[in-house]
Amino acid sequence: MKRKRIIIMGAAGRDFHEFNICFRDREEYEVVAFTAAQIPNIAGRVYPPELAGKLYPNGIRIYPEEELPKLIKRFDVDEVVFAYSDVSYEYVMERASLALYCGADFRLVGTKNSMLESKKPVISVCATRTGAGKSTVSRKIAKLLREMGYNVGIVRHPMPYGDLRKQVCQKFTSYEDLIEQECTLEEQEEYNQHIENGFVVFAGVDYKKILKEVEKEFDIILFDGGNNDLPFFKPDLHVVVADPLRAGDELRYYPSATNVRMANVVIINKVNVARADDIKTVERNVRMINPKARIIKAASNIHVDKPRIIRKSSVVCVEDGPSVTHGNMSHGAAFMAAKKFKAKSIIDPRPYAVGSIKDVYKKYPHIGNVLPALGYGKKQLKELEATLKRITCDAIILGTPADLTKVLRMDKPMVRVRFELKETGKLTVREVLSSFLRTLRII
Repeated sequence: MKRKRIIIMGAAGRDFHEFNICFRDREEYEVVAFTAAQIPNIAGRVYPPELAGKLYPNGIRIYPEEELPKLIKRFDVDEVVFAYSDVSYEYVMERASLALYCGADFRLVGTKNSMLESKKPVISVCATRTGAGKSTVSRKIAKLLREMGYNVGIVRHPMPYGDLRKQVCQKFTSYEDLIEQECTLEEQEEYNQHIENGFVVFAGVDYKKILKEVEKEFDIILFDGGNNDLPFFKPDLHVVVADPLRAGDELRYYPSATNVRMANVVIINKVNVARADDIKTVERNVRMINPKARIIKAASNIHVDKPRIIRKSSVVCVEDGPSVTHGNMSHGAAFMAAKKFKAKSIIDPRPYAVGSIKDVYKKYPHIGNVLPALGYGKKQLKELEATLKRITCDAIILGTPADLTKVLRMDKPMVRVRFELKETGKLTVREVLSSFLRTLRII
């Protein structure tokens, strides 16, 4: 039997998951390559044989996505599988058209074949765009469940940007774990605040193994999604966060509409800063494709640890990297804090950017006068620090969830900003959780 030759297009996340679930150890398929996009420094690696299985003694090479046409021809590829998120439907179909032109079929793996079933109750928190506020919602849900007496294990959408053999199944209980396991700044952004709140976070590459580990220790599993991707575990309660600052993207970005259709609850976040018409647009779109979903409207309020430092100071605003790059946001929490607490001036960091940071501004020209907190490797982290040191300012405002005060060596005061969710209507997250737990008869 001739094996079907496959290329999986990804960004070091869903691509590995779909390989593990759908293709590993299946003799009818031969995955000849992965391609990489969105994230720097992940192409050029090899998905190692220890993870790839018995059919791939040399592992599977990861190539830049730009090489897709050459790879289809070189390996005589039968099918291209698209396996990453937070891109427009036009973007997805452009890749599909390219694959079809080159002679390959094009495939999107559905929820039935990509979600693992758990023995324990699963609550998933996903979104319609990167930067919609998933982490804020996940933190609130985790705290509420703990208050209700449940032992909650948090599983984060994968971010395996280092040595994949060391990242098969990771467990983080302290900041020291983040350092010991050589987490990038982007990983720290997603794990750090959960750890600060006293929760255990699991992540990695092989989510079958991760699921078995988290099931051993915890009553309830909270899947904290990445980008606007779908959950890797079949949820018993699926919460989706929508962003009215990017109204309409819930229908325009892949796979946002799938998330909304799956949702038991949609939280329309940021209603305190969004236009009323945009909030109505999101609500109308949600009700159009999922009339059964319960809708919560919520404000995303900023909390600053040292607001007095901002007042009447010249500041640099450092924002969550993914949100202001492929998430298409011009600014985030740091910029909002600078405005709220009346900074004297917000310095534009773009003229001071060095190395790959400078390249990011060219790639994402929508970014405003803020600095993305990029640290996908030690070199890039040094470039971030070098960029900041070139800027003359009174203070640095950190809008990233990562604790950069422990990472950067700066001679200027640094102010941390975080978001907290506050419901604005009658329906609350606590009520939704209580109703869900009663349904499962575990309350």
